[in-house]
Amino acid sequence: MDKVWFKKRLTFLGGLTVILVLLQLIDSLFPISLFQWGIIPRTGEGLMGIFIAPFIHGSWSHLFSNLLPLLILSFLSMTQSLREYVLSSIFIIIVSGLLVWIFGRSAIHVGASGWIFGLWSLLIAHAFTRRKIIDIVIALFVLFYYGSMAYGLIPGQLGVSTESHISGVVAGLLYTWCARKLIRRKSQVIEVAK
Repeated sequence: MDKVWFKKRLTFLGGLTVILVLLQLIDSLFPISLFQWGIIPRTGEGLMGIFIAPFIHGSWSHLFSNLLPLLILSFLSMTQSLREYVLSSIFIIIVSGLLVWIFGRSAIHVGASGWIFGLWSLLIAHAFTRRKIIDIVIALFVLFYYGSMAYGLIPGQLGVSTESHISGVVAGLLYTWCARKLIRRKSQVIEVAK
């Protein structure tokens, strides 16, 4: 890992942190509630929340409980490339948000937990689909340090959007499957071209 590689990722994660903290600051200091921009299942206004909800949180404690795992799992997801991290994150945010909008209980769903669970499942799945040493090491690290996240998939926890957690896992696995299909198709095209 050279300095430029490392600096790019730290700058990106620093920017993400600033955005999340600024939004929480705005929510705390001004007489407007960003909470209303969350995902409200099966409503027209709730559709916009698919894109906004991962960046807003119900409280400072909610933000800080999500921030460290988001940054760590994001950094680990950037080992292949920053571009792939951005693409996988966009996919996870949209697909998990859409699943919550369709299947979620009637509540306002906010926070980065769906995104976090998506990155979590994606990093574990990479060990099986890519079978590279680095992906296996990362998956083992994720399972060792964040294996308890599986508890967040059990429904019925008060004040927790289990729907976001489950949807995130589904989105992460789906992205891994789609990416593998695309890589296989590209390699078949290259073989034919030879």
